[in-house]
Amino acid sequence: QVQLVESGGGLVQAGGSLRLSCAASGRTFSRYTMGWFRQAPGKEREFVAAVRMSGMNMYYYGDSVKGRFTISRDHAKNTVYLQMNSLKPEDTAVYYCALSPSALISGVIRSLYEYDHWGQGTQVTVSS
Repeated sequence: QVQLVESGGGLVQAGGSLRLSCAASGRTFSRYTMGWFRQAPGKEREFVAAVRMSGMNMYYYGDSVKGRFTISRDHAKNTVYLQMNSLKPEDTAVYYCALSPSALISGVIRSLYEYDHWGQGTQVTVSS
């Protein structure tokens, strides 16, 4: 079994910053991918960012967060981080950490259906 534990959500004013963390434990994989998705009330779950946890440092972002959010990884700690800057009210959502037990190719890394394991979610609220 894989457990994903997220932390770092909260309430922030527009223009502020937050940093989310997600630590994976339990079953380990030699090559895997971790990502962040978010879901606002009444909306579908949306891709935010993802990174393969080994190999080259290549990062993937959703269009709505490019230039504002940064994903990073610590392979030794099985942890992924999401630094969120210049937050907007439309960033308000529950943010979910996800893990795929394979090194996803770029063509599918943004698809939530490629991820088998999910965290419980952490609320991010941005006030205007």
